[in-house]
Amino acid sequence: MKRRLLALTALSVMVILSGCGRDRTLLQTDQKVLIKPKGKVTYDYRIKPNDRVSVTVYKYPELTPTSMSEKGLLIDSQGYISLPLIHRIKLAGLTQTQAARILERRYAKYLKDPALNLEVLNKRAYILGEVKKPGPVPLDREKTTIFEALAVGEGLTDDALRDDILVLTHDRGGNLELHRIDLSNYHALAASNLTIKPDDVIYVPPSGWKEFKINSENFSSAFKLIADVASPFVTLKYLFRD
Repeated sequence: MKRRLLALTALSVMVILSGCGRDRTLLQTDQKVLIKPKGKVTYDYRIKPNDRVSVTVYKYPELTPTSMSEKGLLIDSQGYISLPLIHRIKLAGLTQTQAARILERRYAKYLKDPALNLEVLNKRAYILGEVKKPGPVPLDREKTTIFEALAVGEGLTDDALRDDILVLTHDRGGNLELHRIDLSNYHALAASNLTIKPDDVIYVPPSGWKEFKINSENFSSAFKLIADVASPFVTLKYLFRD
């Protein structure tokens, strides 16, 4: 009888918790949706020491460094890069476009129409928590949305908290900022900044139900350990009674 009562109590707790849990559906709204384009959000990545870049001089392929592999050329710890003909030049602190124009001006002293392309190869954000594939998210363009980042992470797990996703980012001055994003409601989402920048960290917290499961498992494990330790003594007690 006691076992049945305990089972019914546990079942009731599970039903209550599942009823109180957050809806797993994304982008909920009961109103007609009218998408209005927002003002242009501009962001240009600035090259940092220890970045890796590719440099291609279009009309002069022989000037593309032979040492440049798929990983690109290293910007040293002082922010400089060494290139054929123009030698050492500082690029840290510049955008990719600014760096390309400076290199073109330096090459123009020796070459005719030295158009070139420069690209930072190691730009990435990071996604952690309740996603199926946590880890780095390569960013191969200036603007990436949180949905694209979550897609790289192969989507949310069943235990993900969808209405309080955290994004640790930085402003133009390098100061850290923490943004909260609600993926469960369209109107809350429309008011959020969904652009992910290089070095941002996206954290998807676990739901309260997962925390309950983990705590329950920990409690069950501890109870089982106590029972296993006490079992021989209980057996001995009954043996001595006989």
